[in-house]
Amino acid sequence: MSHTNLARLTRVAMAALVAVTLDPLVALAQSSSPATASSPLYREVTDETGRTVRLPQQIHRIITLSPNLTEIVYALGLQDELVGNTTYCDYPPEAQKKTKVGDTINPSIEEIATLHPDIVLVTKGNRLETVYALEKLGIPSYGTDPHTIEEIAASTKRLGEILGAGEAAAAVVADFHHRLADVQQHVAAVPMARVLFVVWTEPLISISKDTFIADALRYAGATSIVDSTAPWPRMNLEEVVKLQPDFLVFPDSRSGQGPHTFETMADLPGWRLLNAVRNHKIAVVNEVIDRPAPRIVTAIEELARQLHPEAFLERPPDSTDKEKEKGQPENVNPPQSLKQDLHSVPTPPAELSLLIPPKELVPCAR
Repeated sequence: MSHTNLARLTRVAMAALVAVTLDPLVALAQSSSPATASSPLYREVTDETGRTVRLPQQIHRIITLSPNLTEIVYALGLQDELVGNTTYCDYPPEAQKKTKVGDTINPSIEEIATLHPDIVLVTKGNRLETVYALEKLGIPSYGTDPHTIEEIAASTKRLGEILGAGEAAAAVVADFHHRLADVQQHVAAVPMARVLFVVWTEPLISISKDTFIADALRYAGATSIVDSTAPWPRMNLEEVVKLQPDFLVFPDSRSGQGPHTFETMADLPGWRLLNAVRNHKIAVVNEVIDRPAPRIVTAIEELARQLHPEAFLERPPDSTDKEKEKGQPENVNPPQSLKQDLHSVPTPPAELSLLIPPKELVPCAR
């Protein structure tokens, strides 16, 4: 064998020896080193509470700890990825069939862990202890915190991007804005109704002017008489009598409790002094008004029609309109105004009591 061939063979042998020596070390490093935030398998995002959250690139298993988040997941078409939610997650009806991990305030961390979620969606209404417990187990949680109607739209869009349903989210938000614009077009020319939104009757609890519910009232052509920055202010009925709201607004009840009738309210001390009670100016709005999800637009539409029915009447065509309509098919009549039972005002749902955070809780997104 020539000297040149011997040198070449030596180099090949040495390279093979190095490869054999290093391969087990590389394999050991790959198997024992956890993936870092810079790994292509993971990404870092900032949630709506300002927390930095490490998430998998691909999310296939979702748990929601609030009814509004469950609704958003379904609206995005991700119901097959939803592996668990809370006992209060009742819409759409199919959501009730999902595995329950407890209620909003005290979910079972053990049950959540057994479902192996890629992400747990929470709101500021969930306890910080829950978030910390999930963090210790390495389960990422993403927090939402919308305070206005536009922030609900932005939150939905952001969730869609994070969960891999950006196009679906864009479509949901576009429809949301279209329906809001239609309501605004109808109520733009009518005076704002002054209302008292009743979260709870005993004690009397209303809403802050900085909540998404107060913003929903504004979109429906109303303004709250309550000028408070406290999240869920307790009201003095004497003060309400002095302010004399045009309407009382109640969320529809799902609690199964007996309804308050106008006659009953008229017999109650204080309530009978309200012109809104005497004149039957009571609006009962879809309970979704207390959920920061795109479906809240349904409650806004209903409330606007109840407060301002005249704004939704068909406008008689003038002579110019008649000229334009010649040779055109007859217009279809718009939907009739929603009918309201003027003899029944349901007690607000018991679940709303969860919206009044105990001292140990972080102020929720309502």
